[in-house]
Amino acid sequence: MVRRSVLFSPADQPELLRKAPATGADVVVFDMEDGVLPAQKATARDDLRSVLGDIDPECELCVRINPLDSGGTADLDAILPERATVDSIMLPKVSSPEQVRTLRDHLPENDSIPVLALLETAGGILDAPAIAAQEAVDALLLGAEDLAADIGATRTAVGEEVSYARQRVVLAASHAGIDAIDTLVTDFEDTELLRTDTLRAVQFGFDGKMAIHPRQVGVINEIFVPDEDEIDWARRVLAAREDTDGRGVFAVDGEMIDAPLLSQAEQILERARAATDRE
Repeated sequence: MVRRSVLFSPADQPELLRKAPATGADVVVFDMEDGVLPAQKATARDDLRSVLGDIDPECELCVRINPLDSGGTADLDAILPERATVDSIMLPKVSSPEQVRTLRDHLPENDSIPVLALLETAGGILDAPAIAAQEAVDALLLGAEDLAADIGATRTAVGEEVSYARQRVVLAASHAGIDAIDTLVTDFEDTELLRTDTLRAVQFGFDGKMAIHPRQVGVINEIFVPDEDEIDWARRVLAAREDTDGRGVFAVDGEMIDAPLLSQAEQILERARAATDRE
């Protein structure tokens, strides 16, 4: 499963919910939390249930519920009748593994739906390894806007204030063998900022990035697919491995290739294959 782009769509706007799966996003998130005003939550649950029963998307369909102690259980009640359409659940403001276990307790015993854990607090970032280790968790997502508010930081375009959080999320997810999804760019009209920030996410080792508007999807998808030069390098490296006669280190184009670079070459081709399969 590839999760380059994770697009949010507010659950109280059914016309947008129906259009979102056609945007090209790898994951579409029907958002019951921040995207819906408190007074509209009940109506949004009815809208969500109606749309879920009426679509058959080709992308991964996720629902972001509210925290379990403030409406999340009612959100789950709205989802479960149409569970066959929902591929994953996003749990916001996860600050401890206990919250993931509590969510599991609210689901049918035999339901192994993946949980995407959104880390938006200091506690969530510091406890990222334990959260990632939960069997139900299939991805960690960094919510930098809420995190900055939680710790009193000022968000900047460069993002130095969340650099440690990014590193910790990637390390925890990688150690657990799950996806790491980077924070969104809130200014959906600033394509250059999005491009720069997405390139930075790739450099950090993220598997994908959240999007707040459909026009961001294409840029994110493009950047998370290895370019032709990377793919060509990876193919040459793996082809050269076949002629090494068992040597642990060998040269390609004057570059010494060892186990870490072999792994990098394999990952590049796997990312390219996953993107091709998705498209």
